[in-house]
Amino acid sequence: MNYDVNTIEAYLDAIPEDRKKAVSQLIDLMRNHLPKGFEENISYKMPTFVVPHSLYPAGYHCDPKQALPFVSVASQKNFIALYHMGLYADAELMEWFLSRWAGVSKTKPDMGKSCIRFKNPEKIPFDLIAELLEKISPQQWIETYERAFKR
Repeated sequence: MNYDVNTIEAYLDAIPEDRKKAVSQLIDLMRNHLPKGFEENISYKMPTFVVPHSLYPAGYHCDPKQALPFVSVASQKNFIALYHMGLYADAELMEWFLSRWAGVSKTKPDMGKSCIRFKNPEKIPFDLIAELLEKISPQQWIETYERAFKR
């Protein structure tokens, strides 16, 4: 779902009531567990943590005016999505995540290329997400991004 807002707080105010607690908790995890250097903003109409232009002047290859995105959260029509670009770009990180997921859930994660979909906010493994968020610094993300996406 698209929310035309300019701040994370406005985004939280705009989403359905039954999603606010979980999305707010995911944003708090990002604020508290991402390594120093990432900045929060609204990118592509969702709360996003980015590598700012001050650390990576080239910006995002799809739109260099945008800072380099790393992790976002969105309240979609039928689920909450966590978009973690590191999972998409780093096979070892994905392998780690899937092995850890098996220890916290009896079902496979509902995933796309870079997103993890949570249909039930009560079943979000917040501790695992916190661990995932701590795994990559802005500099590590820049290096991974350039290897994976820059030609």
